[in-house]
Amino acid sequence: MEFKNKKALVTGSGAFGGLGHAIAKIFAEGGAEVTITGRDPERAAPVLDDLGGNARFLPADLHDKENVRKLAADAGPVDILVNNAAILLGASQDLDDYEHAFAVNVRAPFVLTTVLAPAMAERGGGSVVNISSTAAGIGMPEMGVYGATKAALESLTRAWAAEFGPANVRVNAVSPGPMRTSKAVAALGPDVGGYGGTVPMARAADPSEVAEVVAFAAGDRAGFMTGAVLPADGGRAAI
Repeated sequence: MEFKNKKALVTGSGAFGGLGHAIAKIFAEGGAEVTITGRDPERAAPVLDDLGGNARFLPADLHDKENVRKLAADAGPVDILVNNAAILLGASQDLDDYEHAFAVNVRAPFVLTTVLAPAMAERGGGSVVNISSTAAGIGMPEMGVYGATKAALESLTRAWAAEFGPANVRVNAVSPGPMRTSKAVAALGPDVGGYGGTVPMARAADPSEVAEVVAFAAGDRAGFMTGAVLPADGGRAAI
């Protein structure tokens, strides 16, 4: 089992059918002890049921920096950190919404990584995977703030790879395109608002397809890869 004896923390994983759920499921099936996070324990209950007995839930409001610090402490030593939680701001021009997006999408990964990655280094190594987006590198109407947060996260990925690489802590990012998450389907319909038609593969991804890329980046098979941004976008970054 690829992740046996590993401890993984996946943020933003407390919603059934989301990318975080799909990532946590691969880790759990691979033998890892998985910690999932979210704001609502009742909403996370079906995810925990699906993951089986080797998973636990920690409540976390990643907008609150003290709550993020508490999450880092409560999670304990981890071998794999996936910074998945994010706010998709959309067309809002409200300054409070802007600050909320940067707090969740950038500051929370910063706090978690700067606490947990040095602890990984002390134990001989580990892996951090940041979830980015095609919006980080492609101009999209009404996606400016979201794209800016993801571009910042990709920059941090490269800097952390250089900083922690000598201690055998790898830091990579995965950049998804449109996905059929439960949230996206509920908001936009089964075709995810037609966004799948904007990529060369002419469809949106199932979250499990993106989760497989995340698992590869997190696992030992990618042992000599760090500082990379892996597109899992159906070819969108290529056009």
